[in-house]
Amino acid sequence: MTYCVAIAVDAGLVFCSDSRTNAGIDRVSTYSKMFRFGVDGQRQFVILSSGNLGTTQATISRVKRDIKERAMQSLLTVESISEAADYLGGISRTVQEKHDAHGTGFEASFVIGGQIAGKKHRIMMVYPEGNHITSSHDTPYLQIGEHKYGKPILDRVVRPDTRIHEAKKAVLLSMDSTLRSNLSVGMPLDLCVIGIDTQQITEQRRIEPEDEVFQAMSHAWSQALRDAFQGIEI
Repeated sequence: MTYCVAIAVDAGLVFCSDSRTNAGIDRVSTYSKMFRFGVDGQRQFVILSSGNLGTTQATISRVKRDIKERAMQSLLTVESISEAADYLGGISRTVQEKHDAHGTGFEASFVIGGQIAGKKHRIMMVYPEGNHITSSHDTPYLQIGEHKYGKPILDRVVRPDTRIHEAKKAVLLSMDSTLRSNLSVGMPLDLCVIGIDTQQITEQRRIEPEDEVFQAMSHAWSQALRDAFQGIEI
């Protein structure tokens, strides 16, 4: 399985994904689920993927090919994030239908987000059916995959005016909660930040299991929860 999360706040966009694709008893496989496309200063997109690995790989390969071959429609020609989501959903549906007449065994979901110069930054979730939704003022984040364990902290702390550093902390703690509760989600993690009106990747990191900063944050969060629990009277 997988867990991917994206946050859209006034200050920019934050994306995070795990990289586990298989977690059997005797086999653990990893594969990056974050993909970046764009032209610095003009447009920038990040795609997160979840679901059938064959579908996600074929979909991303088509996105890359359309850019390379300068197709009439690609992530370099779309005029809005919504149009980019329609484009991505269309490719995903085509891939699914090619391999499964019923369109159920090869399903994949995506989150796509970014900013085109002169347009508002946005994130959208693309369903297996090809349609999409966007985040809202009350829920400025989107999740795909094993989302239930990482959702509570996002609901409690993320608001549109959340600072980008705090949004980054929120996605990492959301991921930490999921890692602790679901063995099908695993490291390394990919983290990406797009600052408002930059049309550039302003931060990009791969977080390995031995990352000392992430380990310290995880330990501090666990201790803070234990302290809060002990301090509550009933």
